[in-house]
Amino acid sequence: MRLHNKIFMLVAASLVFGNSAFAASTSEIMNGIALGAIIVTLILIVVVCFVLLKTFKVLTAMVLPSEQQQLENPELVGVTTAGKAPIKSHKQTFWQKLLSLRPMSEEKDLLIMHDYDNIQELDNPIPAWFNWLFYASVVFAVVYLLNFHVFKLGKLQDEEYAVEMKQAAAEKEAFLAKAGNMIDENSVKIDKSAEVLAAGQAVYTQNCVACHGDKGQGVVGPNLTDEYWLHGGSINKVFKTIKYGVPEKGMIAWEKQLSPKQISDVANYIESLKGTNPPNPKAPQGEKE
Repeated sequence: MRLHNKIFMLVAASLVFGNSAFAASTSEIMNGIALGAIIVTLILIVVVCFVLLKTFKVLTAMVLPSEQQQLENPELVGVTTAGKAPIKSHKQTFWQKLLSLRPMSEEKDLLIMHDYDNIQELDNPIPAWFNWLFYASVVFAVVYLLNFHVFKLGKLQDEEYAVEMKQAAAEKEAFLAKAGNMIDENSVKIDKSAEVLAAGQAVYTQNCVACHGDKGQGVVGPNLTDEYWLHGGSINKVFKTIKYGVPEKGMIAWEKQLSPKQISDVANYIESLKGTNPPNPKAPQGEKE
């Protein structure tokens, strides 16, 4: 136990002084240290649970010895066999030594010479391993306090939450950008959200007003607000027309100037112009849909 205590104190000291020396370390290193501390804590919990389980088993065998236990564990209790006198052994097992347990046969030797209302007390101190576990928890608490609340080298839960939310927002934006670039005339969907329509209007104002008018009423190009369409008025056909253009009628292919996401946005904006009835619209062209 002394060796374990020294090792634990060295680890604790290295955490305190190591964190002081490397205060400018990155958040990844701090996250690694926190993860290591969590793993060590979990291992300690598992070890303690195992030790406690073994303790209960040994105590059960000592306090309530059955006939089968007497036959299997003659070193713990007196054993009576045919033609033989009871045998009593005071030899301690490994777990009894580790857990500082005393056999029931020595109970009289442990009695303290005083009683109160016929209640007697055993001179049976807390096992050393339990004390060291308590001391280790105190040292851990001190290291935790210094790391997170005094030197502020580690991030508290609210700070970690803010950082993770910022990272999640960046990852979401990257994902949406990547997903937007995978849109084509077959997968494009109607989206009437204000964000999409605003982005589509910006693209339309910059690239489409000269031919289709500021309100979609049509100038050189056809009217985009009525029910007549030259190349189809569904979201998929509008997307395809913008993407590949109509070269024979002077409309260029926008797939090299605009991203798939921009084409989707402006196609949705054009869909939102249907039925708006702007002033001075161009005469209908194409087929009614």
